Amino acid sequence: QVHLAESGGGLVQAGGSLRLSCAASGRTFSAYAMGWFRQAPGKERDFVAAISWRGRSTSYADSVKGRFTISRDNDKNTAYLQMNSLKPEDTAVYYCATEKGRYGLGSPSSNEYDYWGQGTQVIVSS
Repeated sequence: QVHLAESGGGLVQAGGSLRLSCAASGRTFSAYAMGWFRQAPGKERDFVAAISWRGRSTSYADSVKGRFTISRDNDKNTAYLQMNSLKPEDTAVYYCATEKGRYGLGSPSSNEYDYWGQGTQVIVSS
């Protein structure tokens, strides 16, 4: 059974930073690309960032490019999302997910991910 657990969310002022973590178990973590998505109240779940299985390739939504950084530590079975220069519009529940197939690059489509964490709330105050 694959299990993903996000942590690191919270309340932060605009311009501040947070670092989200996603601890994975139940699958060979290092063989799968990871993605971060977010869902604001009343909106669909949107792509934020993805990282390939080795960590050599990353991709970002335009709205977070230059502010967020995705990374992974395969020895710790953990993916991270460093969020800087946070804006009120970044307020959402953030989810990590593991891509369906092995050795992928990390898709921006949520349909390509099969296991999801429970989410961690991020609130950015103005």
